[in-house]
Amino acid sequence: MKGNKKNNRIVIIIILIFLFVKFCAPLLDDMDSNSDIVSNNDKTFRIIASTSTDKMDDKLIKYGKKNGIKVEIEHYGDLEIVEKLNTDSKPYDAVWISNSIWLYMLDNSYLTTDSKSIVIDPVVMGITKSKAKELGFTDKDIYNKDILNAIRDGKLKYIMASVTKTNTGATSYLSFLNSMAGSPEVLTEEMLESDTLKRDLKDFFKGVERVSGDEDYLTEMYMNGDYDAMINYESTLIEINQDLVKKGKEPLYMVYPVDGVAINDMPFAYINNDSTDEKNKEKFLKLQSYLRSDEVIKLMQSYGYRSWYGGTNDKADKKIFNPEWGIDTSKYLKDMKYPSKKVITKAINMYIEAFRKPTHVVFCLDVSGSMSGSGLKELQEAMNYILDKEQASVDNLQFSDNDKITVITFNSSVKDIYDTRYGSETNLVIDDINSLIARGGTNIYDPSIEALKILEKDDSNEYTKTVILMTDGEANAGSFYDLKRYYQNHKLDIPIYSITFGDSSEYQLSDIADLTNAKIFDGKSGLQKAFAEVRSYN
Repeated sequence: MKGNKKNNRIVIIIILIFLFVKFCAPLLDDMDSNSDIVSNNDKTFRIIASTSTDKMDDKLIKYGKKNGIKVEIEHYGDLEIVEKLNTDSKPYDAVWISNSIWLYMLDNSYLTTDSKSIVIDPVVMGITKSKAKELGFTDKDIYNKDILNAIRDGKLKYIMASVTKTNTGATSYLSFLNSMAGSPEVLTEEMLESDTLKRDLKDFFKGVERVSGDEDYLTEMYMNGDYDAMINYESTLIEINQDLVKKGKEPLYMVYPVDGVAINDMPFAYINNDSTDEKNKEKFLKLQSYLRSDEVIKLMQSYGYRSWYGGTNDKADKKIFNPEWGIDTSKYLKDMKYPSKKVITKAINMYIEAFRKPTHVVFCLDVSGSMSGSGLKELQEAMNYILDKEQASVDNLQFSDNDKITVITFNSSVKDIYDTRYGSETNLVIDDINSLIARGGTNIYDPSIEALKILEKDDSNEYTKTVILMTDGEANAGSFYDLKRYYQNHKLDIPIYSITFGDSSEYQLSDIADLTNAKIFDGKSGLQKAFAEVRSYN
């Protein structure tokens, strides 16, 4: 009996050891591993990064964890990154941005150090292959003037991201501007005053059909719409083409003007908040070295990024850099030389005031009873900010003299319609908005139809057209089917962007967004911010 009990104890001990090895030991190893990371990591290493880099988040975070660095990444548009760093850089330790020019636009020129390019991504125009063949763009060298002439002849229209809010919009504009100025060694302020240059730029932007406030939505807009061309990153156009081919749709043919394209160098730079923090600098250098490693470069090439700056690469994977899509990696890309901060600032201001295709925006504003009190006050403050040129110009959102603005107020029906003759003369409209009274029910459909009727009268070659609908409740009058019938029968391509507020109905606004290839903006956390965001989409 004693022997059996002893044998049983031995068996039990063996089983316990086995269970410990199988289940508990790995947990202890993880705990040790985690404790090492914590002990080696005095604080989280925070990176502020362009949305164009998000494919690398998981890899970068995992590499950091293996090397005792707790990495956190926040993504924003490139110009928003500049704004955030100019306002307060202290929350961040490094920046990964699309183009080095935005580091030069920082108020503190010494804020970033140790900047190194990771990969290269040109900004080019992608044109449906049939249209590119029709234009004669597939069998010869193309210059920016060829693109301009196709636009002037009414043979080419395109969509693009905002010049004032996005990297692709701004750099493609600067590249075209530089080319039309004769590709000088250094672009100067005086050159911007050329009458010929001004005429060329105005004509170029007449080809714009729709504008997106961010690059991600530009892709969505193209995939959901019916457009001949778009301006975007080469890597994004490759991804779009892969998706189009899978769906049996016509791919885009990429055009690389031989007189210069915008090339983005995607630098990873240290934010020098504390020059004495050597440990933090070491973390940065480790992460930067990893991003420049063969492993990462090979991965990013598979995403459509180039690792050769402007030069050639005969060995590039042709399944990705597909010659059938106009990509020739054996050809040298001529990149533009970006001008000074002062010239870029003036060029952006001239775009807003003179070159941008004029826009006609119809604001549909909910003044139903539920807006009474603080809701109406917040709406009035937001509209004052958007319509007042001095306030809006701080964020490059101001309207120009050539723009048109219409304001429709509504509750259970259309109430009043106010408009301006010139986009910068808004004092009377502001006064009208400040005198609004909230009462009645909610009908978001009839004012939307009214807005479309107003915009239909404009020539699409002369104006981009946009409806901005703000509501704080669920519609209890009007019919979505009336709006849908009108929109489809008139074969319209006018976006109705919606701003939510209060208890507004997401599903009703989603129906309108889907119908008009538009999107919804969240105004519940602040109407002024929402109006500023949607303003960049026209």
